[in-house]
Amino acid sequence: MLGVLEPVVRIQAEDFDTAAEIGRLTEGRADVGAVVTFSGLCRDEAGTLAALELEHYPGMAEAEIARIARQAIERWPLLGLTAIHRHGRIEPGENIVLVVAASSHRQAAFEAASFLMDFLKTRAPFWKKEHRRDGSAGDWVEAMEADEAAAKLWNPRA
Repeated sequence: MLGVLEPVVRIQAEDFDTAAEIGRLTEGRADVGAVVTFSGLCRDEAGTLAALELEHYPGMAEAEIARIARQAIERWPLLGLTAIHRHGRIEPGENIVLVVAASSHRQAAFEAASFLMDFLKTRAPFWKKEHRRDGSAGDWVEAMEADEAAAKLWNPRA
């Protein structure tokens, strides 16, 4: 692959196909030795959650994810990087997010995928509203302290 690697970043309502996304990064490539994927799914929260409603600011969300993905590309020797985040109503068991990192070696792919997910969880401009199975008003989901701590490990001075 010649030139500067550009990440694939998509925000979409429709589901994604993980195998197809891996294929897009690896088809016809003999230099890829490792592909790491992370798929985030909607949990049912012990049967209490009917769905999550994910909102985003179009344009801003894509730009922020692309910015974070470019940081991963600068930091690790990647051969491909894809980040897909869904919006809209997502029910338990459905996909929310996909990160695919391709590299010659596994460590770079693992670290880049983990880095990107840590920052997606804490910095990407998405808002999640819970829809409860019993019909009661759900809460807006806040970033968890563990997610903030994980993201800070990548840049302790921040």
